Amino acid sequence: MKSQPILIIGKNGKTGARVNQQLLAQGITTRAVSRSTTPSFDWEKPDSWRTAMAGSRAAYVTFQPDLAIPSAEQSIRDFVRLALELELEHIVLLSGRGEDGAQRAEKVLQQSGLTWNIVRASWFQQNFSESFMAESLANGELFLPVGDVAEPFVDADDIADVAVAALTQPHLHNQVFEVTGPRPMTFSQCIEEISTAVGYPIHYRQIPIDHFIGALQEQGASQDIQWLMRELFTVVFDGRNSDITYGVEQALGRPATDFRHYIKKTLSSGVWDKSC
Repeated sequence: MKSQPILIIGKNGKTGARVNQQLLAQGITTRAVSRSTTPSFDWEKPDSWRTAMAGSRAAYVTFQPDLAIPSAEQSIRDFVRLALELELEHIVLLSGRGEDGAQRAEKVLQQSGLTWNIVRASWFQQNFSESFMAESLANGELFLPVGDVAEPFVDADDIADVAVAALTQPHLHNQVFEVTGPRPMTFSQCIEEISTAVGYPIHYRQIPIDHFIGALQEQGASQDIQWLMRELFTVVFDGRNSDITYGVEQALGRPATDFRHYIKKTLSSGVWDKSC
């Protein structure tokens, strides 16, 4: 029934918030949930799932911290089993490119008997403005354990547009949309373009992975996060994802957003205003 809400798992996430906003703007009822909502949804507390999911007709699913972690496949298997029991009709799953664990989780959904979509995304352009990187850039420097490997960073607005289309247009169902930006860029090139736009120097430097993980440990990052960062920077970021794909055009009939346009629309937010 169309009166039943679309469930958004990850209410405050980069894409979840955008998907929720777009659906509401179209007059579509949603139920956006997270660990802090009522009802709550916590991937680490399966007992919380049923109340959050019950009565929904479809779901946009983002997994925390990432589908790459070893426990994700079983969590998605349990989620899909409950979705079938509760008679959800359609699930759109946000996934990551080049991640073996993520692809195992994708197969669980694809073989579930539900209608489905996979939105398999490259690294987000918004990682430079809606994560720890934003503060680093405002301070004029960014240190990461990756060198000259190129990544076609994708705009989170594009991801949301594709997800909303998949949720609302049945002819798109049962497809994988692998979404990237229109050009591969290294972190150094991204920082150079941002630096030019903001008008002050920002320096990028590669650091050893152990130094990066050590800093995460000092900040109290969980073991899952530490494992994930090591996996992403030492395994996934090996060049396997440097090619561009055309999932945005496939789903929406328009090109993906270029990194320069992302910079332009982000400047007005003030997130990169130089720290004193």
